[in-house]
Amino acid sequence: MNIPNSLTIARIFFVPILVTVLVKQHILLHFDGAVITNDVIALAIFWVAAATDLLDGYLARRWQQVTTIGTLLDPIADKLLVSAALIALVQEGVVPAWLVVLLIGREFAVSGLRSIAASEGFTISASELGKTKTVFQVIAISLLLIGIRHPGVTPLANISLYLVVLFSTWSAIAYFGRFWRMLDTNIKHRRRLELLTADRQRRRALFAEKRAAMMARRQAKAEQKRADFAARTADLPPST
Repeated sequence: MNIPNSLTIARIFFVPILVTVLVKQHILLHFDGAVITNDVIALAIFWVAAATDLLDGYLARRWQQVTTIGTLLDPIADKLLVSAALIALVQEGVVPAWLVVLLIGREFAVSGLRSIAASEGFTISASELGKTKTVFQVIAISLLLIGIRHPGVTPLANISLYLVVLFSTWSAIAYFGRFWRMLDTNIKHRRRLELLTADRQRRRALFAEKRAAMMARRQAKAEQKRADFAARTADLPPST
């Protein structure tokens, strides 16, 4: 456990807090005469959680603390945060449900693709399209949260959301393309190794056959020599 992994785990714990604050509309805070509503609190929680996403990756690379658990938990924490925020916004009637189903389905598909790739022995790292999609997700969700109290921001939020759909679909197609190329290369390499192994075994079998045949010929020649020697010594007179 190190600081980058602690930030990743903290981002996971932000998820239920974000959903609770967002769906509980009666949450109000009074600060210096101003009333802070639940959507503003949810926006602040979402920004803090998104900041941990940038910070943990930066610290892990800077301090050379990239770990296996961090590599596994970081994308899971991102998907949980974004999915939870979108689902809560569906309940609030801000986002259409079909769009959220499309985005979450894409995340499941890419996660499953990475799991299959890992079982095949190679890793599909995040692409620039995937990172761009994540940035637009943060922007779109922030604008949607702001648009709850300020309807004038809603058109810009909807544009950002459709850009998220565009980049999500585009990056998913790119991930599947990389996966098939890596899988094709892996299968060709495996077949090449199988052919080389089969050829090596065939050569060993041929060598063993030739060696056995050579040993048999030598043994036959030795027996023939002994038989000829026995035939020649049989005609000699007995020694006195």
